[in-house]
Amino acid sequence: MNERETRLEIDDAGWLVGARHLPSPNHNHRPAGVAVDTLVVHGITVPPGRFGHGGVDALFTNTLDPTAHPVYAEIAELRVSAHALIERTGALTQYVSFDDRAWHAGVSHFDGRDRVNDFGIGIELEGTDACPYAPAQYRRLAAVTAALLRHYAGMNRSRIVGHSDIAPGRKTDPGPAFDWAVFNRLLDHVCT
Repeated sequence: MNERETRLEIDDAGWLVGARHLPSPNHNHRPAGVAVDTLVVHGITVPPGRFGHGGVDALFTNTLDPTAHPVYAEIAELRVSAHALIERTGALTQYVSFDDRAWHAGVSHFDGRDRVNDFGIGIELEGTDACPYAPAQYRRLAAVTAALLRHYAGMNRSRIVGHSDIAPGRKTDPGPAFDWAVFNRLLDHVCT
C-alpha cells in the first residue's frame, strides 16, 4: 500500500480530503447531541450485479432514468444515500459529510439503539453478497476507516458492523463474500 491509500484525512466540514465529492440531496442533520460512533459496511450494485457505470451515483443523487433499466423503474423514486462509495477499482466518492446523517441504514438497531443513521456512517462497497470484493476496495476501506477512527473519538473497532448486523432478516450485505479477516489485517496495518 502506498501513503496515498493508507493516510486519508477528514476536513473540518466532515469531507475526505482528496476523495471525489458528489453531494447527495438525501441527507439531513443528525439529532442534537448524538455523537458519530459506528461504521456500517454495505454492499451495492445498481442495477444488481453490474459494476462501474454510475448507477450508484445516479441513485444517490436522484437522477436515475426509470426507462434505462427495469430495476430503475422500481427504485427511481427512492431517496437514499450513503456517506461514501468505494468502487471495484478503489475509486472513492463521498456523497454526504460524515457529520451529517446519510440515509443508508433504514430500519435498524445496534447496541441497544434504534435508527443507526442517527449515529452511524455508511460506506458502500460496489459488490454483491456472492461476488468477492476487490483487493483495492479492502485497501481503500481500511484507509477510510482509519481516518474515521482518528476523527471521531467515540468510534472504535468494535463498532464496525455490516448492514446485515444492524438489520438482520431485512438486509444481507456486505454478505459472505466480504472477508472481515482481510479487512481487519489491512486495518491493523494502517492503524499502526
